[in-house]
Amino acid sequence: MIYKHIKNSFLASLCCFPLIFYTPLAHAQGSFATLDYVALAKLSTSAPLVARVRIKDSIPLPIERAPGIAQGKVRLYIEAEVISLIRGRSGIGESIRYLVDVPRSARGKPPKYKKREFLIFAKPVSGRPGEIQLVGKNAHMPWTPNTEQQVKGILREIVSPGAAPDITGIREALHVPGNLQGEGETQIFLKTANGAPASITILRRPGMVPQWAVSLTEILDESARIPERNTLLWYKLACFLPEILPSESLISDNARANALARTDYQFVRSQLGPCGN
Repeated sequence: MIYKHIKNSFLASLCCFPLIFYTPLAHAQGSFATLDYVALAKLSTSAPLVARVRIKDSIPLPIERAPGIAQGKVRLYIEAEVISLIRGRSGIGESIRYLVDVPRSARGKPPKYKKREFLIFAKPVSGRPGEIQLVGKNAHMPWTPNTEQQVKGILREIVSPGAAPDITGIREALHVPGNLQGEGETQIFLKTANGAPASITILRRPGMVPQWAVSLTEILDESARIPERNTLLWYKLACFLPEILPSESLISDNARANALARTDYQFVRSQLGPCGN
């Protein structure tokens, strides 16, 4: 009776429940697309709660209780058992409740999720114990051992000492020519959300491919490196650096040096590649 009362109270409160509903990438049959590193990194860096859950109940809501629902989708009320808490406070209950929008089947039916396992990326709802809010698109995905290991790897990077800070822009860019024709060094100092140091250095030598590295310390030292693709540092750079060097960041005292700084920056952008596949 207590379980039924909790469910009915939750459903009755949907008219004023402040959740935002997100739809996973999926086609009409209800299967989910495989997510790349960038998609998993976006979810992992924005979700204070990551958990593996097993669906206990999945109830489709009538259209009048699903404002803003997209055509071909259904809003589900989910009750789930927490199998393991991957990130978040240890005080989370064994049972959680949330809402999610998902595609209907080719026959227009809601998908059946009971007893299936999912990875969820969410945040608690203030003042509503046991209720959570998904943080974004794809935040409710089928659990697989591989996906869980990928997410755990990203979360380890996030909490590791010296983790890459959030990149918010370019602070300054300076090119200093060398003694030989075609020789020079460009330093690009980055803005970060927490004020932590971050910079990119590009070295040019005559007849050689430019060499570059990223430093997360005040000075360029042996820790400076080219970030490997599908790492947190690569993600922060490839996905949050501007496409071109802002004019206001150029501080060299002549046009040629500023032009070389622009060229070196575009070289780094090309080396990083696009954000995502």
